[in-house]
Amino acid sequence: MTAEPQSVAEAWLRLLAEHGVDYLLANSGTDFASIVEAFARAEQLGLAVPRPIIAPHENAAVSMAHGYAAVTGRAQAVMVHVNVGTANCVAGLINAERDYIPMLLAAGRTPILEAGAPGARSLNIHWAQEMFDQAGMVRETVRWDYELRDPRQMPTVTVRALALAHSAPRGPVYLSLPREVLALPAAPGPAPRMAAANPSAPDPAGVVAAAKLLTAAARPLIITARAGADPAVPALLGQLATRLGAVVVEYRPRHMNLSTAHPLHGGFEVAPWLAEADAVLVLDCDVPWMPASDRTHPAAKVIQAGEDPLHARYPVRGFPADLTLPAAPRLLLQALLDELGTAARPAAESIEKCARLRAAALQSVQAPPARMTMAWASACLDRARAPGSILVNEYPLVRPVMHVTEPGTFFGSSPAGALGWGLPAAMGVKLAAPEREVIAAVGDGSHIFANPVACHQIAAAERIPTLSVVFNNAGWGAVGRATRAMYPDGHAVKANVMPLTRLNPAPSHAGVAEACGVAGFTARDPAGLPGVLDQALAVVRQGRPALVDIICPE
Repeated sequence: MTAEPQSVAEAWLRLLAEHGVDYLLANSGTDFASIVEAFARAEQLGLAVPRPIIAPHENAAVSMAHGYAAVTGRAQAVMVHVNVGTANCVAGLINAERDYIPMLLAAGRTPILEAGAPGARSLNIHWAQEMFDQAGMVRETVRWDYELRDPRQMPTVTVRALALAHSAPRGPVYLSLPREVLALPAAPGPAPRMAAANPSAPDPAGVVAAAKLLTAAARPLIITARAGADPAVPALLGQLATRLGAVVVEYRPRHMNLSTAHPLHGGFEVAPWLAEADAVLVLDCDVPWMPASDRTHPAAKVIQAGEDPLHARYPVRGFPADLTLPAAPRLLLQALLDELGTAARPAAESIEKCARLRAAALQSVQAPPARMTMAWASACLDRARAPGSILVNEYPLVRPVMHVTEPGTFFGSSPAGALGWGLPAAMGVKLAAPEREVIAAVGDGSHIFANPVACHQIAAAERIPTLSVVFNNAGWGAVGRATRAMYPDGHAVKANVMPLTRLNPAPSHAGVAEACGVAGFTARDPAGLPGVLDQALAVVRQGRPALVDIICPE
C-alpha cells in the first residue's frame, strides 16, 4: 500500500527499510512518541518498515545488531533514549568499532524547545537530560555523528550515515534525533544515491614485493585474527598456505579464518612457530604476538596487511612492518595467488608438526576427566552440535580441541573485550541465520555482564532459540591469571581467596534463564555432560531457547 508518511519519524523508518535495515532494536523513552506512532500506523496500513524489537537493556540491542551484521554484512538500526540510553551503549559500541561492524546507532535528543511546538518539553526530566554535546560520549568509537536539525535533511543524513557505516573500514555511526524534528511533517523529495566506499585493492608493486619476501623464506608464517570475516577468505588462505608451504596461526581468532582440517593449520598460539619464521604475513590481526614474551627471528621480514594494516585508530602499536599493504584480505590473497602461480611448495616438516600439535590437543579430551575442565566442556559441545552450526564465543572455548571447518561458523569477541557481548550477539546471529543452529559460549562473568534477564526475556518474547552455554568457574579467571603472571610469589597467590576475582555466592545461571521462560540445565559431572548438552539441544531444535550452566572449577 502506498501512503504519504505523516511525520519525519515515519519517513525515517520507511527509508531505513528501503536501504536494507531489517530491524530496529529499541530501548524506548519519552523521545520515542513519534516512532511509536509511526510503527503503529505502518502495521495498520501494511507499510514496509524495519521490524521493531524491544530490548530491555541497551547493551543487548547493540550486541544483537553486532551479531546480525557479522553474519549479513548489513548495518541494523539501534535506537535508545537520549543521553542515558547512549551511555548504556558505550561498551557494546566500543566492541563494534574495534570489530569493524557496521551499525546505525540512533538516540533521541531531549527536546530543544521549552514550549510552543509538538514534541516540546513536557516533563521535568527533559531539562536534566540535555547535554552540551551528547554525541561526545561516543565520538571516539564511531565513524561519524550528526544531529538531525530539519526534516529536509533527513534523507541525506540517513543515507550518508548508512553509506559511511558500510565504507571500508566499516564501523558504527551515531545519529541523534530531537523529539520536535521527529514529530514534524515529512519533507517531500527523494533520497540521494550514495554507494559505500569499497575496500581497496592491493598495490601491484606491493604484491610483487610481498610474494618475493614470502617465497624467499625457508619458514614463512601467516598470522591472522579476522581475515575470515569475508567468507571467501578461508579457501583463498588455504590455497596460499599450500603454495607457500606456510603455517597459518589463528591468533585470538574472531572468525573462522582457515579450516582446522587444513594440514598447515598451525593452531592458535604463535609460540611454536614465531622464533623460527623468517617471513611473517600479519593478515588483519591487530596484535600478532606479545612483544614482552614472543620473539621474532632476527632476520625475519614482517608484512602488515589488511584494510587498516597499521590500525590507525589504536593510539600505540609498535609491531614491525617491513612492508605495509592496505587492502581487503580477499583481494590481497587473490593477487598473491595470481603472482605466485600454481606450484605448491613442499612443507612436510611443518605439516608433521601441525599434525602433532593437533593430535596432542585432541588426545587430552578422549576420556572424561576427574573434574570438569573447559577443554572437556569445549570438546563435548563440539561433538554435540549440529553440522554447520554457528559458534559465538566470548572467551571460554578451547579451540584446539574443536573442529571448525566452514566459513561463517565462528564469531569471537571483539578485541576490545567489553564483556556481555556473546549472549545477545548470538541472538542477533540467529535472527540473521534462522535456519542455522546457534550456540553462545560465555563465562559466568560474561553472562552476568550481559544483563541476562534482559537478554533471556528478549529470547523468550521473540522466540529466538539459541543455546547458551555458561562456562562457570565462579569468578573472573582472566584477572586471577594476570595477577599470578605478574606476582607469581605474591600475597594474592598465597591468599586463601584471591581478592577481587571470585563471584561468590554464585547465582544459579540456569535459574535466571528459567525465570525468563528459557529452559535451564546445570552440569557438574564430566561424564554426564554429553547427555545434558543433548537434552538442551533437543529443546533448542524444537524452537525454544535453552541454557546450560557447566560448573568448571579452576
